[in-house]
Amino acid sequence: MLLAASAIFTYYTIWALILPFFESTSQIHAYFPAREWAIRLPAFILVLGLTAIGAFVGSTIIKENKKRAQKARLRTA
Repeated sequence: MLLAASAIFTYYTIWALILPFFESTSQIHAYFPAREWAIRLPAFILVLGLTAIGAFVGSTIIKENKKRAQKARLRTA
């Protein structure tokens, strides 16, 4: 897993930081998508991750509130 993370980091670093210094006619541009995706892809992954975290926290809060309500009903009954 560390090897995959290192490979992705190296690929992204070359794509986003080093590729703009090469001329647009250079053959290295054939190995990478358009530079606009260097921003869109991480932004999309960030939004997706934050949505997943929010959904998890929200569902956890709802479950805890249901447990508290059930305990309160048992105490009053």
